[in-house]
This record gives sequence, C-alpha cells and structure tokens, in this order.
Amino acid sequence: MSVSTAQFKNGMAILHDGKRWIIVEFQHVKPGKGPAFVRTKLKNLEDGRIVDYTFRSGEKFDSVRVERRGMQYLYNDGDSYHFMDTDTYDQVEMDADFVGEGKKWLKENDEVTVLTADGDYLGVEPPMFVELEVTETEPGFKGDTVNSSGKPATLETGATISVPNFVEIGDVLRIDTRDGRYVTRV
Repeated sequence: MSVSTAQFKNGMAILHDGKRWIIVEFQHVKPGKGPAFVRTKLKNLEDGRIVDYTFRSGEKFDSVRVERRGMQYLYNDGDSYHFMDTDTYDQVEMDADFVGEGKKWLKENDEVTVLTADGDYLGVEPPMFVELEVTETEPGFKGDTVNSSGKPATLETGATISVPNFVEIGDVLRIDTRDGRYVTRV
C-alpha cells in the first residue's frame, strides 16, 4: 500500500531507502517562493536512530504494517530479556541491546508493548508510567529551598533520575518513561 506525504501521521511506519521508519513528528512547509515540502523526524525501527529528513510534497512511500502486541516481562539473565505473549503464552528471548533504553524501567511481571512488522520484532515499549521504589538517595535537609533542582536518586531497576529534596529511600515514585521524569510520590 502506498502513502503520500499528505497522509503522514505521527506514529505511522513507512519504507524509505529500503529501511523501516516510524514518523516521530512532521511539518508541512509552504514557503512563499518554491514548492512545498515536508520536514520530518524519522526513527529507524532496526537500530532506534532518529534522523531528520525533508521530502518533496506529494512524494509517495510504501507503508509498513506495525503491530503492537501486549507481553509480560518475565526476567533477565544478564544478556537476554525474557517476555511472554499474554495471548498465546509463548515465551520470547530478546537481546539486551534490542530492548534498548526501555530496560531501565522494566520490573518483573510488568506489561510492555512489543512492536512487530512482517514477523520481525522491532522494539519494546515500556508502559508510559511506572511505579518504582527508591533504593539510594542523599538525605534531604528540612528548609533547603535554595537548591530547587533536586537531587539524584537510584531506583530499584538501577535507573538514576532527578527527584525533589523531600524524596527518601523506600519511597515509591511514579515515573514518566518517555523522558525519565519524576511525576509524583505514590
């Protein structure tokens, strides 16, 4: 199936230069002089790179059908991460590099979304928000309002984020996995 630049949507997958890409964002530009064009940020589905591309308006591409499958994260054995398809109960082993940055938000038994296209596994998306316990942080000082930037905290998965000064060891925090930002204490 062919898709034109006029049909672009965020999250759409296309085939360009023999590679599969997801459109992260796009902008139609109509300059006062010259033909219209489309500025895009594309994420390579094989290696996760994000690249800027500019296309002529009306250019056509083959679309890629990307399926999202719900899976449960079971465990990791150092080099591999193990997931179970929640519909068929089939287990899948994925390389740590393949799981990518999302692995720092994964806790055993968490539900994740696995992207597939043409039978190939493309990537793992953790839930948008996760609740993780703080395992290590410096003590906050009462009345310390001068240092408003926060302090570093290590979470149970090993990820390090910036948190407000009142957060202590043992607190459970809600984290936005898209940018690794502290949202609230739970």
